[in-house]
Amino acid sequence: MNKKKIIKEIEKKILWLSCWMIHNANHIRENDDGIKVGGHQASCASMVSMMVALYFNFLKPEDRVAVKPHASPVFHAIQYLFGLQTREKIENFRGFNGAQSYPSRTKDIDDVDISTGSVGLGVAMTSFLSLTQDYIRQKKFNNYDKKGKMIALVGDAELDEGNVYECLQEGWKHNLRNVWWIIDYNRQSLDGVVHEGLWERISSVFEAFGWNVIVIKYGLLQLEAFKEPGGNKLKDWIDDCPNQLYSALIFEGGKAIRERILDDIGDQKEVSKLLNKRTDNEILELMSNLGGHCIPSLSEAFYSVKDDKPTAFLAYTIKGWGTPLAGHKDNHAGLMTKEQMDKFKNKMQIKNGEEWNNVEKDLREYIDNLPFKKAGSRKFSSKKLNIDKIEDLKDTKISTQNAFGKILDQYAQIDSEFANRILTTSPDVSVSTNLGAWVNRKGLFSREETEDTFRDRKIPSIQKWKFSPEGQHIELGIAEMNMFIMLGAAGLSHEFFGERLFPIGTVYDPFISRGLDALNYACYQNARFMLVATPSGITLAPEGGAHQSIGTPMIGISQPGILSFEPAYSDELNVIIKYGFEYMQDEQNGGSVYLRLSTKPLDQLPRKMSENLKDNIIKGAYWLREPGDSPTFIIIYQGVIVDEVIKAIQLLGEKQKDLGVLAITSSDILFHEWKNNKISSKHTTQGCHIENLLKNIPKDCKIITVLDGHPMTLSWIAGVFGHHLIPLGINEFGQTGTSNDLYKKFNIDSISIINSVNI
Repeated sequence: MNKKKIIKEIEKKILWLSCWMIHNANHIRENDDGIKVGGHQASCASMVSMMVALYFNFLKPEDRVAVKPHASPVFHAIQYLFGLQTREKIENFRGFNGAQSYPSRTKDIDDVDISTGSVGLGVAMTSFLSLTQDYIRQKKFNNYDKKGKMIALVGDAELDEGNVYECLQEGWKHNLRNVWWIIDYNRQSLDGVVHEGLWERISSVFEAFGWNVIVIKYGLLQLEAFKEPGGNKLKDWIDDCPNQLYSALIFEGGKAIRERILDDIGDQKEVSKLLNKRTDNEILELMSNLGGHCIPSLSEAFYSVKDDKPTAFLAYTIKGWGTPLAGHKDNHAGLMTKEQMDKFKNKMQIKNGEEWNNVEKDLREYIDNLPFKKAGSRKFSSKKLNIDKIEDLKDTKISTQNAFGKILDQYAQIDSEFANRILTTSPDVSVSTNLGAWVNRKGLFSREETEDTFRDRKIPSIQKWKFSPEGQHIELGIAEMNMFIMLGAAGLSHEFFGERLFPIGTVYDPFISRGLDALNYACYQNARFMLVATPSGITLAPEGGAHQSIGTPMIGISQPGILSFEPAYSDELNVIIKYGFEYMQDEQNGGSVYLRLSTKPLDQLPRKMSENLKDNIIKGAYWLREPGDSPTFIIIYQGVIVDEVIKAIQLLGEKQKDLGVLAITSSDILFHEWKNNKISSKHTTQGCHIENLLKNIPKDCKIITVLDGHPMTLSWIAGVFGHHLIPLGINEFGQTGTSNDLYKKFNIDSISIINSVNI
């Protein structure tokens, strides 16, 4: 069997397996809760030819692919043929421990490059992976010698997502290369058919940002038909046919297509002869043979690209191609009925009992000899690095944001393997989040060197904005989504390229919410990075409510894959940052780290950092002031509000000599340790950290919790031993003023803390 026939047979097999996988999940497998399992047979069908052309005729092991989320069954079927997915998993598609509904690096066993699900994010991930690849390849520590293409298989409706265009602009700024976006232009979305003329708009956008645009509109059957007498008129009819009509006619079949063409063109001899020499089924096959369903047309387009410019392929397809759902406007979430599946099964020549069969003989030999198949799993690893020791800060009064800048500046002065792998990035707020000193010492990354014009012209400036391949800061435009996707890409560098980076991203704390979907996406992929969010809370008083974060501490608690801290003092921050770099390297139990910092300077405590104190800071809490034997209340605080707590203690004086003050550095760690301990079958009498800290507090003692954030962040502590708890915090939008004004307004000042004792 020749290569062309082999690939055609593989295409047929993948179409069948992907549709059967979904059918089995919905109509055959036991469903004990009665909820629709779902799947996207039509969306899968429109992607089959493109994915077969890539995986079985083009890809190299160093290439990486973000698969359109709804084409997940196609991907799992391909991996099944490669031997990287099991029958058990695909039979359990969308079931517990089965192949996932959308490709997942962390939940699937097959060779997923890029997790997808929230549309548009996987598309943008390819651009930032390419930027990360360029960054890695320019560094002296690099041993990765490949240069892969970062490929996104894009649903045309994904181009409605705003983050796609933010990404395009950012890519243009960084001279993006080695990125392909292959657009499944089936002209149908979840609720209907896309607007006419969309492809012209899409093309103009890509071209404006310097991309190649290759339109793959016609398959070989159509191209051959166009050469026949009357073929030029048929081509004109196809080009002029509205999207909705084309889709409807495909669904109605060859007879309806024939009649409509003759009605529109007229009974012309050449066109009539062209059509009449074909059966209705052959006419349907001809009109369905768009470029995106023709492997020779796709392969020709892929191999025609000779440069590394980013390239968008606009591949015309039929949603539901080759299935009874083809063309129908309701087919997005539609499923073949049992009767339709029986007919489809006969068409695909699948015998009963052979539905899950893998390929054999010529097909097996061909697949086993593909370079992409021989590569096996392409998930790399990197050695764990020792974190450099730095000096404790000597400042007697400093904010945590300023302390962060000084700590990072110390690392900037060290020429070590660890320090050289730190990569910082920020969405146009580098200076205002205290990255300035780091950037001045390390420079900005670019593949091409660019001097600082202001410095060359001797214009005074504290900023030294020099771009070079040696730079360790990637400056982004003011689009938080891009920053979080950049962190996701750089935070997976050890798995993609075998070289670990320590990405640090800085952003204003309130604007975490602006990029929250992308943050969640990065964490879902198990990326490793440090998020430094500052300034935070109403403490950023002069900026007003639009720049004052309230609920972010609860994001820190609720977001899987990232550990959140909110230190008050610089020595706490120093301990946490070092721990954070260690945690980012822990492949089994680690993850990313979120630091919520402040611009408010605090008087620092004249204390020595003991090992016990370090341990408690990392565990999430320590006694700033140990309680006496009979406290009537204790204060539990988190973050910058410690100043008000100390003022309250001073005002109370000797009247509350047994008063205790518990400093929380991570409500996230405390809560999850307590929760997990409570529900674990291994629950021990030793208790968890928060239990051990509070176990000697009398039952009738009140607890006052306070932070510059939402009070729910600490309210759960009432459930530890059932103490009466008074939660102080912010649950309304702030306004402008001084921090003292706002603390008083929102009842988190020292007087409010004292007054709450009597509540």
